[in-house]
Amino acid sequence: MKSTNDSGAAGGDGPTPAEGPTVTEARSEGLAPTEAPAADPPPADIPAPTEDLLYGVIRRLWPLHRTVVRAVERELAGTGMTAGEHALLDALRTEGPRTVPQLARGMGLDRQPVQRWVNHAIELGLVVTAPNPAHRRSSLIRLTAQGTEAIHGVQQFEATELRRRLADLPAEDVRTALHVLDRLGEEFRHLANGSRTTPEETDSPDSRRNHLNSDNGGDSGITPTPLHPAHKGRSRR
Repeated sequence: MKSTNDSGAAGGDGPTPAEGPTVTEARSEGLAPTEAPAADPPPADIPAPTEDLLYGVIRRLWPLHRTVVRAVERELAGTGMTAGEHALLDALRTEGPRTVPQLARGMGLDRQPVQRWVNHAIELGLVVTAPNPAHRRSSLIRLTAQGTEAIHGVQQFEATELRRRLADLPAEDVRTALHVLDRLGEEFRHLANGSRTTPEETDSPDSRRNHLNSDNGGDSGITPTPLHPAHKGRSRR
């Protein structure tokens, strides 16, 4: 014999269970999840892509160069030298005697302005021409005693100013900056020459040897100097 509840459930005549709250009611009572909130914006401290940082470096190079040249010209007032001639003396002091084409390549410039600097430096008694054993028609340019003294005095003053003004820069930061600038210069030289070289190829011994041979142009065997920016000052004597 079935119970009343059983018969009611079976026959469908008994009371039906109460329906639960609607979705709207459940949400209003906190019983159902609401829609997912909108995603938060990315944190402001996420590093910028490397290419954006490189663009930042490149954008600063031209204004920095012009600012440096203006500062140099101000510091060299009264010495008879220009900023370009100071860069010329710096290259000769760093790398030793070189031909005009080598100096031009090392500075990333055309031969004509470098030749003008050499001619004026000769007039000032700062450099002289010397025979080139490797190339009879391309003389070497070397510093005179007066030129050596002039560049030494200027760079002593510069070193003092750099220590005083940039003492807060760690040496490791400066080394990193040099590495970045060297890599930028390397890749942009490839772009300017229409070549495509991977970092692995660039770092290989054969690649470095070929690069030096092509820069020397076969006229002396002296390796080219890196770019010498004219961040120079006047000697305080």
